[in-house]
Amino acid sequence: MSRSTVILHVEDDTNDVTLVNLMHRKGKFESELKVVGDGEEAISYLGGMDSFADREKYPFPNLVLLDLKLPKKSGLEVLQWIRSNAATRRLPVIMLTSSNQQDDIRSAYDLGANSYLVKPGELSSLGTLLKVIHEYWLGMNQPAVMESIPVTSS
Repeated sequence: MSRSTVILHVEDDTNDVTLVNLMHRKGKFESELKVVGDGEEAISYLGGMDSFADREKYPFPNLVLLDLKLPKKSGLEVLQWIRSNAATRRLPVIMLTSSNQQDDIRSAYDLGANSYLVKPGELSSLGTLLKVIHEYWLGMNQPAVMESIPVTSS
């Protein structure tokens, strides 16, 4: 895993963002964590649109941690957008949410989520979860090469 590894964390709950950032720093993971707070921002970031056009400042991520319940566009809408674009469809997406409802889980997998994880209630469990995510998704997993295809905005 190189220092150029980027994780996009899509989360609107500032407490969850703070906890993930804290455990990311504490775990000394060799990745950069970028955060956006709603579904529309996630799509703009992934598409390199609007204020996220500077790919030096907002590099394309290697992995997305996506909450389900988001303002403006839901996590499922973001996931559907990701899978509908040739430039993003192979991007690994992990749903990281508080919902353990079977309808939500089925919907996420039906739309192409790579994994569905329920946010743990304990800080130590969150640290363990982030460690496992890094080891598997950014270490052992062999990702598809992302192609340089223009992203569509709709």
